[in-house]
Amino acid sequence: MDFLTVLQVLDSTIRLATPLLLACLAGLFSERAGIFDIGLEGKMLIAAFFSAAVAVETGSVWLGLLSGIASSIALGLLHGLASITFRGNQLISGVAINFLAAGLTVLIAQDWFAEGGRTRSLPVEARFSPITLPLADTLQDVPILGPIYHGLISGHTLPVYIAFLCVPLTWWVLFRTRFGLRLRAVGENPAAVDTAGVSVIGIRYAAVTICAVLCGIAGAYLATALQAGFVKDMTAGRGYIALAALIFAKWRPWYALYATLLFGFLQAIALRYQNIDIGGLVIPVQFMDALPYILTVVILAGFVGKAIPPRAGGEPYVKER
Repeated sequence: MDFLTVLQVLDSTIRLATPLLLACLAGLFSERAGIFDIGLEGKMLIAAFFSAAVAVETGSVWLGLLSGIASSIALGLLHGLASITFRGNQLISGVAINFLAAGLTVLIAQDWFAEGGRTRSLPVEARFSPITLPLADTLQDVPILGPIYHGLISGHTLPVYIAFLCVPLTWWVLFRTRFGLRLRAVGENPAAVDTAGVSVIGIRYAAVTICAVLCGIAGAYLATALQAGFVKDMTAGRGYIALAALIFAKWRPWYALYATLLFGFLQAIALRYQNIDIGGLVIPVQFMDALPYILTVVILAGFVGKAIPPRAGGEPYVKER
């Protein structure tokens, strides 16, 4: 594998890891506050649909992005209402959101566009365009560093840079701010936070909203940057993979980056190398496509018992009187 091929694989890794990273950080905020969110998949899916639908109708990718975030927040608040206000089972609520989004997107898309549950293809102006960083073209011919800067670091769309900037921002918010301290405390011991006069419900709703915003950006990226429109079930299990990466990362932002890059790398390898011949043994394309999901099962089977979630995770808080 030559140097340029390696750069191409790593470039694909970054692009494919972006929605996983955003969803993983979204789940991190929610679960650190004690709200398990299986509904990452559903929020990404509905955001992908509405971002594509609004973008193709208005010709504005920014209105598409805002619409995707708004639809994701709507489902996030629905999850918060069920699990925080009415103290319902968080896992069931998340699964219900996934089913709701899967059915609702196809139903609305068919009624809106009548193209079999998909939107029309987005024009160029309704998509995020690659951003060329300063001096990228000038330094292109510099050995090694030039191709890395020009072909790997530069040339991505805005949501990619947002996703990677969210990693240090998430770390700073969670571990260097009063809000982050309270959020983590709510996930560990909500009664102590309540005793200190801080609203447990308010913190949890804030975490659920942040989670929904990040899922909205992830879904919009899928439909307006990674692809050129919405198709049925286009998230393809990315929300579940993000949950597996979150467990693998032990609910830490920097580890989440490494875990999602690993999943993105496997997806990039699966897309680029199919029907690999190893000493006469041909690895079928179906196995390569299944690699990220196989890793998800392995991680869930091998790390769930070792990774310790927030102690109050999944438990509705009942205020003592």
